[in-house]
Amino acid sequence: MTRDLRRLLITPGRLPAGPSAGAELELDRQELHYLTRVLRLRPGDRFAVVDGAGSLWTALLGPADQALLEQPPSSPLAFEPPPAPPLQLAVALPKRDADVLLRMACELGVDRFIPLQAQRSVAADSLKPERAEAILREAVEQCERLWQPQLESLRPAAELLGARPPGGSGRGLLCTARRPGLALLAQALERLGDPPGASGEPLTVAIGPEGGWTSGEEALALAHGWQAVSLGTTILRCSTAAVSAAGLLSHWRAQQIGAPS
Repeated sequence: MTRDLRRLLITPGRLPAGPSAGAELELDRQELHYLTRVLRLRPGDRFAVVDGAGSLWTALLGPADQALLEQPPSSPLAFEPPPAPPLQLAVALPKRDADVLLRMACELGVDRFIPLQAQRSVAADSLKPERAEAILREAVEQCERLWQPQLESLRPAAELLGARPPGGSGRGLLCTARRPGLALLAQALERLGDPPGASGEPLTVAIGPEGGWTSGEEALALAHGWQAVSLGTTILRCSTAAVSAAGLLSHWRAQQIGAPS
């Protein structure tokens, strides 16, 4: 029923209170423009409302600036539990196209995006917070996922790499290049072997800047339980490496739960 419906993402706090269907959802100017001008919906047309926290309702576009929910706010039409294990992508942001990288990571199923300032980073402010939130909102609506990814604030790479991986030892993978003998990221993921239901701990992949990690950053990470892995024999741009890693993470998790990847 909902597969062909266009989606509108709202924050959970926006949902009206009430135990029954027909509750009115107030639409702001931007949302009304999106529904009526971009999607060209008319009063009475149906669309889907998602809260970015696993729930989906259907709604009818009403008069003026309102929509009418077809299910009670407390009883969504569909609900999905949080994806497990959470997939985290830590990236030293590239000089250009950081917004494209973020959109693709969202579409590929990354649950937490961690922007990093590495020693060789060129532009620390290439992803503005307001712009990043808009990109994530649009990507969630477009790719039809029910959980909105979390976006962390920019942090020093040494802060992340100088501590045990967020999920514990063995659950932090540091992508690097020009180091013969390293396992491929895909091989390292296969060796984890635990189905998502067996471990709720996050799995984090770290991607360095265009110039690569410094020897000091790599040594710091390895000393704190990160595992160095390779994305292949060629040297990839930061954005290419990040999207490649996100795709491998998503495919691995889908295989574990038997879902289409």
